[in-house]
Amino acid sequence: MGLFAVATLAPVGLIAMAALYGGPWGWAALGYITVLVFMIDRLTAREAKNADPEAEFPAADQLLVTLGLAHFALLAMALWAVAGPSGLATLDRILVLLASALLFGQISHPVAHELIHRPPRALRLMGRLIYTSLLMGHHASAHMLIHHAHVGSDKDPNSPPRGMGFWRFAPRAWWQSFIGAYRVETRLRRGKLTLSHPYVIYTVGAVGLISIAGLSLGAGGIAALCVMAIHAQIQILMADYVQHYGLRRARMPDGRLEPVGPQHSWNAPEWYSSAMMVNAPRHSDHHVSPNRPFPALQLDQARMPTLPRSLPVMACIATIPPLWRRIMDPLCEAWRPGWQVVENTPTARDIPPAVLARARTGGVLPGSVPDWRHDTPRPDPLPDDGKRPGHGRRPADDRGGV
Repeated sequence: MGLFAVATLAPVGLIAMAALYGGPWGWAALGYITVLVFMIDRLTAREAKNADPEAEFPAADQLLVTLGLAHFALLAMALWAVAGPSGLATLDRILVLLASALLFGQISHPVAHELIHRPPRALRLMGRLIYTSLLMGHHASAHMLIHHAHVGSDKDPNSPPRGMGFWRFAPRAWWQSFIGAYRVETRLRRGKLTLSHPYVIYTVGAVGLISIAGLSLGAGGIAALCVMAIHAQIQILMADYVQHYGLRRARMPDGRLEPVGPQHSWNAPEWYSSAMMVNAPRHSDHHVSPNRPFPALQLDQARMPTLPRSLPVMACIATIPPLWRRIMDPLCEAWRPGWQVVENTPTARDIPPAVLARARTGGVLPGSVPDWRHDTPRPDPLPDDGKRPGHGRRPADDRGGV
């Protein structure tokens, strides 16, 4: 837990110092989240070891709460430093703005994501409020009710198909998530918009925060809040885009989608950026075991698609769609489901009535059910030896390159 605490709390302290004193602190804060993390990932070929998947980590929730409280404090400090009477120079204000927005997208977002998956109601509420403070409260509902249920399919707006660029994906995913989650939340409440409806919290919270920023800091406060929130939202959408690009669940013979497996999310093994993002790059195991604490998330590059670079670097590449597709489309092809649905597979309607009647009495007429075979009895996209040639797995001594 020490590594997670250092990697996540260090930039919080640097941004707080930059908001108070400006000067080199702003450069240090921005440089930590960008250059320093990249260099540590690049120069060390270390991959953090897997912890015991069944272990409990009580300190993990404590760190999440600490980071959640730090988020709200830092948001207030950043707004004051950027738009208030902080006495900072213009350049110092810009540095605080950029560093804070990066932290909200790369640390606050993973923290909120972990919180909404925790069992205690208070922790889930804190996660929702973090997203609300970024003017994207609906993401908490969409992630739980749509993304996890339909990941890797066309029903999930946050699972981009291969060939879709990020700038086309982002507005589509934002709006469809907003509308889709609202419909599900309303349906769960039998069509009533009550005070317990999460969208009441999201809307009232966002309007209230904008009002407070405007009343206390004027138009500059509203502008600073919107810039930081939009920048953070782009990073939230970018995380889903990078971690699910081009990976699709196959359809089984009975018409259902195969269960969510480790092959349906992209992962990154870089140890320091993973620690800064509370293991968010270990995304496959999160979808397989959503309630597993973040320190216990597993990584197995033999069974899980691996990005050729760290998650922050791939997010930067994704802003240039032609370059992104050139790198990622061949990797997606390697992870395309290797089995197909057999045509003319018999269903219940194909079974003769006599057989159904006999089945009710415990017997089946020999030879009356059509004989059919499936090339692969289990929806397992890996060969028998467990290895997939050319899937882009990174060698153990590789330093982030392809």
